[in-house]
Amino acid sequence: MSGELREAIRGARERVEATDRVVVERGERTNVVAQLTGADYISLAALFVGWASALLFLRGEPNLALLAMFGAFGLDKADGWYARRAGVSSPFGRRVDSFIDIFAYLVPGALLYHVAMAPNDLASLVVGFLVLAFGGLRLIRHSSEGFGSDEGTSYYHGTTVVHTNFVVVANYFLLSLVGPWNGWLAGLLVCAVCPLMVSDYKAYKTTASHVLAGLGAASAAGLAVALEWGLL
Repeated sequence: MSGELREAIRGARERVEATDRVVVERGERTNVVAQLTGADYISLAALFVGWASALLFLRGEPNLALLAMFGAFGLDKADGWYARRAGVSSPFGRRVDSFIDIFAYLVPGALLYHVAMAPNDLASLVVGFLVLAFGGLRLIRHSSEGFGSDEGTSYYHGTTVVHTNFVVVANYFLLSLVGPWNGWLAGLLVCAVCPLMVSDYKAYKTTASHVLAGLGAASAAGLAVALEWGLL
């Protein structure tokens, strides 16, 4: 290879690498606080309660942490209801909601397994990583694409972080109440459902699904209270 050809190739490579490092300056910056609506403030309240749930898990109080997590769940549902009622739904609000969901569902789910179910740190590392990784990718996709629509009925692409959280919570109660169940079985089941969050499964958003989710959360809260007070 001639020296001229080598120099030409080197120059082209340097230009490409320099282009990759360029950060395009935008003329306008987003005032995030100014864009917040009432629904977004409800989402931030869910973040506050979700973080309280995480701290309770770290203090070794899984039942109280679950009650806080269900409080975050209720606030997460309230922000969507308020946004639709007030007519303030927007792509920005969807991004805020997706960000909050990380701390309302994914982090508490990973911590619940770590604190109350994991047979060792390696199992916790793998399960927690899969919950956070697939859940994060699922939320990124949703914030980018939004809802799908099938004959007028909206649906989520893939199972939701709520579904995955439900599986983790169900395994906690199985471990607490069913003798043969153990942390390994719980971990395998949670790992198996994580990839479904980025699948093409259609999770329809209907009144019935919201009612079932509410009933499930209420039932789980009752079980958490019963375990905390030694009734089970």
